[in-house]
Amino acid sequence: MGFRKGVAVTLVAGAVAAGAAVQAGPAFGAESGMVRGVVALTNTVRARSGCGPVSSSPRLSWAAWQHSRDMAGRGYFSHGSPGGGSPGSRVRAAGYSWSAYGENIAWGQRDARAVMNAWMNSPGHRANILNCRFRNVGVAVAYDYRGVPYWTQDFASPW
Repeated sequence: MGFRKGVAVTLVAGAVAAGAAVQAGPAFGAESGMVRGVVALTNTVRARSGCGPVSSSPRLSWAAWQHSRDMAGRGYFSHGSPGGGSPGSRVRAAGYSWSAYGENIAWGQRDARAVMNAWMNSPGHRANILNCRFRNVGVAVAYDYRGVPYWTQDFASPW
């Protein structure tokens, strides 16, 4: 039996862990190259659309990794975690004080190009990637027990 690939998106502006993932922390080994690839591809498409680059934020990367790890380890695919966490609360808990944030998630894509292609072919994900208001990004990938990747891309702008 195969698995289907999925994508989902969240965007918010204004004032508004258990499991068996393969990685022990964000962006290790081959995953760090894939994460850098997503950031580079993100900035390439932003430049083509007239947006400035987003810079990688360790705090957003931590929030992204925590969510990818949680989804992979607990076997769900959603912006909201079963314990009630939301993208904004995860970003805030990672120590990032945001004025706006957006989150893209995906699963099943095996590399940076595949996940960026999926996101760019989805209007909501594309809108997050091309939102010129965003200044920072964090990207993470974690794997479930079958080796299926779960991706999170968190964008934000500070206060």
